[in-house]
Amino acid sequence: MQTIKNDKKTIRSWAMFDWSNSAYNLVITSTIFPAYYTIITTTEEHGDKVSFFGFTFVNTALSNYSLSVAYLIMALLLPFLSSSADYHGNKKTYMKFFTYMGSLACMLLFFFKLETLELGIICSAIAAMGYIGGVMFSNSYLPEIASVDQQDKVSAQGFAYGYVGSVLLQIICFVFVLKPDWFGITDLSFPPRFSFLLVGFWWILFAQIPFSKLPKNSVAKTTHVRKNGYQELLHVFRQVRGMNVLKRFLLAFFFYSVGVQTIMLVAASFGEKELHLGTENLIMIILVIQVVAIGGAYLMSALGRKIGNIMVLILVVSVWIAICISAYFIATAQQFYLLAVVVGLVMGGIQSLSRSTYSKFLPENTPDTASFFSFYDVTEKLAIVLGLASFAFIEERSNIRNSALTLSLFFFIGLVILVFLFRTKEKTKISSISEN
Repeated sequence: MQTIKNDKKTIRSWAMFDWSNSAYNLVITSTIFPAYYTIITTTEEHGDKVSFFGFTFVNTALSNYSLSVAYLIMALLLPFLSSSADYHGNKKTYMKFFTYMGSLACMLLFFFKLETLELGIICSAIAAMGYIGGVMFSNSYLPEIASVDQQDKVSAQGFAYGYVGSVLLQIICFVFVLKPDWFGITDLSFPPRFSFLLVGFWWILFAQIPFSKLPKNSVAKTTHVRKNGYQELLHVFRQVRGMNVLKRFLLAFFFYSVGVQTIMLVAASFGEKELHLGTENLIMIILVIQVVAIGGAYLMSALGRKIGNIMVLILVVSVWIAICISAYFIATAQQFYLLAVVVGLVMGGIQSLSRSTYSKFLPENTPDTASFFSFYDVTEKLAIVLGLASFAFIEERSNIRNSALTLSLFFFIGLVILVFLFRTKEKTKISSISEN
């Protein structure tokens, strides 16, 4: 049975998936978990060194290595999984699988203490994989439930639901973390661990709404399941090689995404490890970053209409370079808060502008936009793998400040490519005017 597009109930149900899983992104990725992890794995006896299955790592480097492995696994699996779902018409089954996998992993983090380090690292990596997979299959529903002219609006509705849902649960967790005495809690490790448990329940509970309303099956598209997903990516790669503008943009996107995505994932750990900000301060500043990021996205969009997307990206990437250099010298909590506001301003802008710029560079009337965006998604995931792995590698051999400073090199490479891209487009524009 064909899904009726632009049905308000279906769209609201779909948006509730963002409501359900965005709590993971805020509580586990950005605030409470990184702070809790850094605190419990820093001891007087061993400093910031931890033992993981007999191997010694710097605590934050270990968590970054584990996340990079999780992202790498998903980058390799997603093409096959999306192809398999298209063939069997069972993407909701995959969506459920990754949701339950991620949420149960979050619940198991309730048992995470220093003596159960291996459990904590493994569960945090599995939770990340669950989040990545669930989001991909949720996004694939967008063309089914909304017409082309409504997709921007529907996508924005999902983002808004995700923001409200995640902030609401974050505030609930914040109360437990900041005021444990209100609930008679004496074990200070309990509030953060209870927050992880709440994230898992929240994720499963509200995911039942989209699971009950979204269509069960889609029409099979191919008879070559095991090869089709990778063949599509290879086909897109060959096409991109012949598109100079798109090729240069993707290359720039890859390098500056290494920096952007890594900073988003390590910011809380950096704040706790270098400045000892405390969980409650980190939660507050991450909430501020999210609010500022929404304004930044609208601001960059408006600037893009006036001076062009590439020029705006050049300016924003330049700001990111300044952020990395500033992080190396930062010494006080006030400086960190100020820097965090700047991060929020350019974080939302660069993400929204990158996706829309990529869309504009795609060939007109291309029949396989899904394949192009799958290629875009895999490019971003591989950038995260490189960013986290290099950040962890440098930290283990020097310190976390040097890791932050090194990220500026990735931004610089992306900036140089963007400048060349801007000049190429300007020359093309002048040439076109001359011919006319």
